[in-house]
Amino acid sequence: MSVLMAVHDLPEISQKKIGHMTHLSSSMVNNYIHSLKHEGMVKVLGNTNRTQSYHLTVDGGKSLRQSLLSYSAEIVQMYGAVKREVSEILRGFYKEGIRTVALFGAAETAEVVHAALKDTDLVMIGVVDSDASKHGKPFNGLIIQPPDKLLKIKPDAVIITSFGRQEEIYTSVQKIVGKQIQIKKLSDINA
Repeated sequence: MSVLMAVHDLPEISQKKIGHMTHLSSSMVNNYIHSLKHEGMVKVLGNTNRTQSYHLTVDGGKSLRQSLLSYSAEIVQMYGAVKREVSEILRGFYKEGIRTVALFGAAETAEVVHAALKDTDLVMIGVVDSDASKHGKPFNGLIIQPPDKLLKIKPDAVIITSFGRQEEIYTSVQKIVGKQIQIKKLSDINA
């Protein structure tokens, strides 16, 4: 699919560039191009490596569209599964007595957490991020603030939405909130 996509996006592309875009070795790209040509998915124009260009055939375009639709369907299914799992974790937080939360991290995972929060009785009352370039920007009806505002926001818990650097974030949030506010990670098993 990635080779077909590269050819679709840049018909005059070289095999070397396809390899760079798809993170494949030149020999793998050559094998894929050979197979795609044999299957009638790609048409090769030009006589030498320097003059060759690659173009999708009608069948290649159909195959690419079908692959993209299948890939998209899988992503939607995975998103739904992740959202259900996160909702279950969040419901566990609610059972522990947490009612209001602030999210730490305003990136893609926070979007999933926000969507999952809608399936629970928890209320998101703040979003903080250590990236100063995000401060003051909107996030699902709230304004992203620096972490030092957590004591002003006063949630029952801060949920770390980042999967990377969780312990580092936990330590930095703990220095700010002490024992006044609970700190939760999505990987908390007790949830």
